[in-house]
Formats: sequence, C-alpha cells, structure tokens
Amino acid sequence: MEAVELLEIIARGEDGEHQFKSNFTNGDDLAIEMIAFLNSRGGQIIIGVHNNGTRSGLTLEDVRRLNGLISNAASQSVRPPINPSTENVSFEDGLVIVVSVAEGISKPYMDKNGVIWVKSGSDKRKATSREELQRMFQDAGLIHGDEVPVNGLTVADLDMDYFRNFFEKEYEESLESQDLPLPRILENMNLVKEGSLNVAGALLFAQRPQFRLPVFIVKAVSYPGIEIHESQYLDSEDLTGKLADIFQKSLGFITRNLRHVQENQTVNSTGIIEIPKIVFEELLANALIHRDYFISAPVRIFIFSDRVEIINPGHLPNNLTIENIKNGNSNIRNPILASFATRILPYRGLGNGIRRALKEYPQIDFIEDKEGNIFKVIAHRPVKSA
Repeated sequence: MEAVELLEIIARGEDGEHQFKSNFTNGDDLAIEMIAFLNSRGGQIIIGVHNNGTRSGLTLEDVRRLNGLISNAASQSVRPPINPSTENVSFEDGLVIVVSVAEGISKPYMDKNGVIWVKSGSDKRKATSREELQRMFQDAGLIHGDEVPVNGLTVADLDMDYFRNFFEKEYEESLESQDLPLPRILENMNLVKEGSLNVAGALLFAQRPQFRLPVFIVKAVSYPGIEIHESQYLDSEDLTGKLADIFQKSLGFITRNLRHVQENQTVNSTGIIEIPKIVFEELLANALIHRDYFISAPVRIFIFSDRVEIINPGHLPNNLTIENIKNGNSNIRNPILASFATRILPYRGLGNGIRRALKEYPQIDFIEDKEGNIFKVIAHRPVKSA
C-alpha cells in the first residue's frame, strides 16, 4: 500500500472496514479485533494511528515486536487459526502497520474463551442474539434452518392424505405396507427430529404449518404506480399453506396482476403473459427453497407498474456472489427442502434456475443487501405500448 493511499483511508476516519490503533501490547486484544473482521466482511487494522487520525510513529523495534504479536495472536488466540497479511508503510515520523483480514470462510471465529465477536459500525461487539449465532453456524454448514424442530407440531399434525399420496408416488409402495411405524419413517426421511416435525417437514407436509410458523408465508401486494403506497393498492394477499400451495398461490398472484398480450392469438384467447411464466416459476422456487429460515420474516412480492420485486429474507449464503449465481453456481442453504423440492416443485436443484430465468427474460436485476439481510430480485416489466 502506498503512503498516499493510506493517508486517504486515515482521512476518512474509522468505519466498518478500517480500525485505527495506536499500538498493541496484548495479543488477546489484537485477536478480538481480527475476529470481529473475520465474522463480518473483513477489513484492515491500521496500527500506528490514533482514533483521531494522528500517527503515533512506530519504530523499527515496535514493528518487530508487533509482527511477532500478530503472528502469535492469529495462531494461538483466534479459533480456528488464521494467516493475516501485514504491510509496513513508512512516513517521516515513523512507521504504520496495515493488518489485512479477509472475511472468514470458517465462521464463526471465536477468541480463546469461546466468545464470538462481530463488527458493529466502526466498533465491535459480542454476538449474542440467537438468530445471529444461528446464521453464523448456518454459514459454516454446522446447522441448517430447515432441520430445526418446530415446537408444537408432531406427527399428528401431518396431512396424511397428502403425505400418503406423495409417499406412494415417490416410492411406488403403500405407506401401510411398510414395516416401520410412521414416526420412524418420517425420521428416516429427515422430516422429524426429537418427536417434532422440523421446519422442512412442517412446510412440506403439515396440515397447517403457519399455526407454529406464522411468518413463513408470502406477502404479496400489487400497486398502481412505481412506489409502495400505504393505502392505495390493486391487490393484496397473504399466501399460506404448504410449500407447494404457497408456490402455486404466489405464481397465481403474479400472473393475474400482470398484463396479457394477444400477439398472434385470437381475440377470445386469454393472451400471453407479458413476462414468461417460467421466469417466475424459477424465481419463486428459488425464493422458497433458499431463503434463510433462521430469519423470522416472510418472502415479499411487490408488483409495480414498471417492475415485479421478489424480496427474500437473508443474503446469499457463504461466499456466493450475484455473478456466481448468474453463472449457475449454487450453495444449498436448506438441503432437506432442496431434496424434496425436486419432487414437489418445478425445481431441478442443479443451480440453473437463475440462468434459465435470465435466458427466457434478461431484464432481471439482482440486489444483495447484506446490511438489511435481504436478497431482492427485480423483473422489469415491458414498456406498455401506446
């Protein structure tokens, strides 16, 4: 890093990606700063600069000592250990060390006492909320939102006719002919845990999943203009039921609120939807299967005069990027749901849903909001001809 570049960073002050420290004498304190960056989006610890932006002026002896402290802290006080990179930048009044810490790929990172630290603006804090910790363990692949037991929903809450039809179609055997009791069958199918239906089991096969999972629905609203309005709307519905029901209801809501064009069809035909139906089949399936089920919020569909927005709780998992998903890369956040979805929804599970949607209709934008913890898909409606 050039001195001019570092001066520009210092002039902007501390933020979520840059932390100033005049010096360190304690390796545990240094480890905590690194852990906060690892569990967030990465950043740089700039040693030799006070909080107010003035330089403390490190000597060569300081630099040698601090490099040893950084190495020991990264290997002994960060769990799992890491290898940060360091760079010494020279000024007339002394040296500054820039410690670069990339976003971690093995979250959550902890200090030697088992405490998880995250960034909070330009400062840091302990991660304490259940949802926050769950998402971090989810990112590490240690737990999945769809396998969490749903208190109050048991085998007795199963829609037996629906489950029986699925079972017989899938396995070509009757449910009654099985040697195992129903609870054991459901356990073997990863739908029951500790006597309760898990999130996947409830959303796929329960009679009334929203009885215990009231926010795992789709809220859909159609507006006459290009902005959300508190009281003026064309259509509004809370879409509930099993996952397959929610999918079909969501698809129906979108198709009935979009324009239909005649093209070469007869006057008596219903017309062709302005955006191909397969686009929303792919986008809705992805939204319902890959949303973050550790976040207590619904999927939202907003239809405006110029666009359709599908807003999903949770940003892209792990290190996936928007370019990744456009190219067909995937990271399965909810493996149980994904395994059943290929047999219940028009979902292939090969990472090609987004690519297929873009091939059919390229006028789609993707927005990842990590701060707001949402992922938004925007399908732009064709301009209405005069």
